[in-house]
Amino acid sequence: MSAEPNIHVEVERRSERQETDAAPRGARHPNTCPECNSHYRDEELAATLRVCPTCGHHFPVGALERIAQLADQDTFREAASEVRSADPLAFVDLKPYVDRLAAAESSTGLDDAMVVGSAAIDGHPCVLAVMDFAFLGGSMGSAVGEKFARACDLAIDLGVPLVSVTASGGARMQENILALMQMAKTTAGVDALQEAGLPYVSILAHPTTGGVMASFAALGDVILAEPNALMSFTGPRVVQQTTGETLPEDFGRAEANFRDGHVDQVVPRPELRATLSRLLGLLAGGVVELVEPEPEPERQRAARRFFGRLRLRRHGKASSNGAAA
Repeated sequence: MSAEPNIHVEVERRSERQETDAAPRGARHPNTCPECNSHYRDEELAATLRVCPTCGHHFPVGALERIAQLADQDTFREAASEVRSADPLAFVDLKPYVDRLAAAESSTGLDDAMVVGSAAIDGHPCVLAVMDFAFLGGSMGSAVGEKFARACDLAIDLGVPLVSVTASGGARMQENILALMQMAKTTAGVDALQEAGLPYVSILAHPTTGGVMASFAALGDVILAEPNALMSFTGPRVVQQTTGETLPEDFGRAEANFRDGHVDQVVPRPELRATLSRLLGLLAGGVVELVEPEPEPERQRAARRFFGRLRLRRHGKASSNGAAA
């Protein structure tokens, strides 16, 4: 009687499988542009400040990379690095809050969603307060509120401007009322800056919404925004569901807020450092350097005079009531 062959069967749970791909199956790779589908290597995106060279889409930027983009080399000195989130409410949703914090710290290498410290931008001293959306959606809990308040205090102690870069979904739900209470602390910090006569420049990256927008991002003396950044108290989907109205395509975007006067300037990322340098120089009591126009070539001047006379002959001389004579 022949021996029957052994059949070995292994059952593996999908959730226990080790994913080896850089992105889950069916998900967009983080280096693939969501607008034009162009794909880049890490070093290619880093060279363009994480702006798509094809269509101009602005990819997300982490806090440490943002600081490296803005600050002069070797000038950043981190402050309040010992401030970390606690879990006084022992909050649990699908998983304990402490586990979410540990996972965010492990994946980002940060202590919390904001990094603060002193720096220089093109030789202009300042204090930076930069948020990282990758850390729990850039949400603001007690630690973020404390870090921003300490950034205000540091700017006052050093007598320099404060520059913040925000990217946040709002208050951190796992800290409940403690997260909402940070508004009192952050607005008091901004008031202290104003009383000390020190400027505050706020830069809004995508997205800047909810409690962070209300607590300090919208309180800058000068407010800049990156192109197409969403900046509103809540997202357009929630607003549309609540009001039942059809919203414009650019609702809440930087360009719409600029038209409405909520933003002073929309600045592409490659121009951000130079714009900040000019602003800090002016706010420190500098002057605007006027650039003399290049001399116009003689042939261009002659052509302009000729076409100017041609228009006068065609339309006639304007009378006082606006009609042609």
